[in-house]
Amino acid sequence: MHTQTSPSIAPALPVPAVELRGITRVYGSRGTAVRALDDVDLAFPTGSWTAVMGPSGSGKSTLLHCAAGLERVTAGRVWVAGRDITDAPDAELTRLRRTVIGFVFQTFNLIGSLTAEQNVAMPLRLAGQRPGRRQVRDVLGSVGLADRLRHRPRELSGGQQQRVAIARAMVTRPAVLFADEPTGALDTRSARVVMDLLRSMVDHASQTIVMVTHDPAAAARADQVVFLSDGRIVDRLDRPSVSGVAARLAQLEEEK
Repeated sequence: MHTQTSPSIAPALPVPAVELRGITRVYGSRGTAVRALDDVDLAFPTGSWTAVMGPSGSGKSTLLHCAAGLERVTAGRVWVAGRDITDAPDAELTRLRRTVIGFVFQTFNLIGSLTAEQNVAMPLRLAGQRPGRRQVRDVLGSVGLADRLRHRPRELSGGQQQRVAIARAMVTRPAVLFADEPTGALDTRSARVVMDLLRSMVDHASQTIVMVTHDPAAAARADQVVFLSDGRIVDRLDRPSVSGVAARLAQLEEEK
């Protein structure tokens, strides 16, 4: 007796946290045009940490800004958390940056007149929500600053200010955290504490992080490193080491 079997169905692949397809970014026009990104295809897996590196002028920050919806692409498509944001209206992009996307800058960008607690609550207020005190205090506690709630930025070290900035970016529970040189203004010890925090967020909370950095030690904490040169992806390292990252970056700088 012949038994008919149903065809097997392949499991659905997880949607990347961020996906870039054929993105190009051109500044200027005609004779003065500069191609900062040139037909880049790249996907950042959910729950992973990717470092983006390259020589000065390679397009690192432009890539980050286009992926986060801070800049429009000239060509190509950008998806964040499964949403095509390429042609999204400015109002929708603003809403996404307050809910789905978190951003951490090298210069912290904290409001000097506000306490740590008030700075962290700000994204919720801007999104029209009434921040819960416990919610804000819990996220500050998660970055090791439960005892600095009422301190203003000038009363905190650089490393502590950056951790407040990370807490502020995380309070809305974004799908993706973009970080632009997050250790660039920190000393070695403070930088290590911040990198430990980001690593913990990936390992224990499945946070997706995309980070631009020039520091091989910082990049080596990521799951993978993507290298840019002249606006194009030229290499990738999985499970990177400090020496491997430094050697590849030095090679790219020599080739410039």
